[in-house]
Amino acid sequence: MEVLEGIHYQSAATTKKNAPQAFTLVEIMIVVAIIGVLAALIVPSMVKSRKQSQGRRIVNDAREMNAAVDQWAVDNSKKDGDAISTTQAATYLGGKWPTTDVLGNRYRIGTVGATQVSISARTKNSLARVGIDWGSF
Repeated sequence: MEVLEGIHYQSAATTKKNAPQAFTLVEIMIVVAIIGVLAALIVPSMVKSRKQSQGRRIVNDAREMNAAVDQWAVDNSKKDGDAISTTQAATYLGGKWPTTDVLGNRYRIGTVGATQVSISARTKNSLARVGIDWGSF
């Protein structure tokens, strides 16, 4: 800063050094492109994770229903091939008997035995290719 007769002023060189630097359009475009690439990589994995979570929930619900039917069948002396009363078996679930899975497809209830509870083929097709082990359901 120079002082002339009690007045302070800054030279042009000093003003440019202290001026805030701005981003150029190219720099902003590069940052936006990087964010876009990261989003493109993350979104598919998030969708897959959600589908895996839904599939695991459906399989676990089916296992619980299957166990409830097993307990109900043992307590009521039912044998393989007997019809299942879901209202009575629901007492072994500790709540209401679910008729549909989280995707809105109905669980199939068979007879006492190996095919007591089945998961809908529509559900299995919807959640295909995400690595769900459907087991015996």
